[in-house]
Amino acid sequence: MQIQTGIKMWLAVALLFTGQAVLAGGGKTHWGYTGHTGPAHWGELAAEYALCKTGKQQSPINIASPKPAKLPAIEFHYQPSMLEVINNGHTIQVNYAPGSYIVANGKRYDLLQFHFHTPSEHEINGKPADMVAHLVHKAKDGQLGVVGVLMNRGQANPELVKIQDNMPTQHGERKAAPIKIDATQLLPRDRSYYQYPGSLTTPPCSEGVNWMVLKTASPASASQVAAFTAVLHKNARPVQPLSGREIRVSK
Repeated sequence: MQIQTGIKMWLAVALLFTGQAVLAGGGKTHWGYTGHTGPAHWGELAAEYALCKTGKQQSPINIASPKPAKLPAIEFHYQPSMLEVINNGHTIQVNYAPGSYIVANGKRYDLLQFHFHTPSEHEINGKPADMVAHLVHKAKDGQLGVVGVLMNRGQANPELVKIQDNMPTQHGERKAAPIKIDATQLLPRDRSYYQYPGSLTTPPCSEGVNWMVLKTASPASASQVAAFTAVLHKNARPVQPLSGREIRVSK
């Protein structure tokens, strides 16, 4: 019961990240990835989404010419969690039970959820990965820290199989399975990373997000990439201007 209560409390923040912003009037402003509600128009759909158009620290970005820096290694303290998968209409999201966290530059961020984009939103030297997992964390001061795990076609990932087998295909559908998922298994062995200050990649595009994109991609089979793409379609926001920000890379 305590775990369920914790999940519900943290889900509010998780839903904010994936764009389920509720307006003061009680309704939801529809947004998407194509046409008049696509990324080029997000900033015009609602006052709450203004930063999507006017923000100067927007994500994603093209990662090029990063500056080598003595960044401390990210400490991953993940535990297995019972599988709960949601199709919220914009992504496939896996909610995570409280208790897992990272320590980045001495600061603890608790893992809330992770979700997927096809192709990846961040680009490396102008090229996106086949897909990406965004592991969303929150610190006690409210700051979000997101670890981006790029994924390219290669060997099958057993943890993705668990999600794929229980992936809801309909908007609003939720599935829970009596199996455990371990986010650690999504990570590559080499966990060096790029770091920069950015934003949510979905409305309301709030800034102040600590982005940590792992340099090394994890593998996913061609059939796994195809399965996620069939449900997600193209749910990647185009890269945004760097606007003078510094991209650092761990040595």
